[in-house]
Amino acid sequence: MDKMLEELTLNAWPSLQTVVYDGWLLRFAAGYTKRSNSVSALYSANDHHLEERIAACEAVYNEAAQDTIFKITPFGPPDLDQILDQRGYAIADPSRVMIIESLVDVPAPELQGMKIEYEMSDSWLDTMCEMNRITGTNKQLAAQIITSTKPKQGYFTLAVNDEPVACGLGVVERGYIGLYDIVTAEAHHNRGYGEQLIRHMLHWARENGAEKGYLLVVQSNAAANRLYRKLNYRESYPYWYRVKKR
Repeated sequence: MDKMLEELTLNAWPSLQTVVYDGWLLRFAAGYTKRSNSVSALYSANDHHLEERIAACEAVYNEAAQDTIFKITPFGPPDLDQILDQRGYAIADPSRVMIIESLVDVPAPELQGMKIEYEMSDSWLDTMCEMNRITGTNKQLAAQIITSTKPKQGYFTLAVNDEPVACGLGVVERGYIGLYDIVTAEAHHNRGYGEQLIRHMLHWARENGAEKGYLLVVQSNAAANRLYRKLNYRESYPYWYRVKKR
């Protein structure tokens, strides 16, 4: 397991504001996605007085009128998850970070019709949000978060007969490509378009200096997990969220 991967995920999907508290990162993005609105306990050299530190985080999130959410990874204080459980925090979205160790042997895509953009266009945003059923304020927040990413990005749209069938975001940093917002249009599920999209993305990544890849996936998404394993992704580490409602 490598803490660097966790850093990559934080950089690729940033928050709109980050408060640093004793080495913990308190991230805020008006409530859009747990990833951008949670505490990442990565860097603290002092794992004592966890109860006090948790309470301090709760005060900051309460002031912001948001639920308090902690992202639990193997890199945080060993007792953090248990203490949060005792404080009434519920588990949410058990997930995993998966990695592919080499992009060399990724099969070439068989379908063409791939559009790659290096800045987010209105058409890509509309397509991604429609396929993910993101509307209203959340669409605006998604655009703000994605465009505030500093590493190199590629915006991918796969079309068949000029109709968008799948799309995704690739973020390249430190020799890795991270895959985000991978989605296939509901009317085109189970046709292999997701796999074709990812093959295109991984080949593009090699051309842009990446040697390995990672992604984040909810453990309960059986279809996605099967696809990623087919493409030789393997679990690096699990993570989940602990949520305390206001």
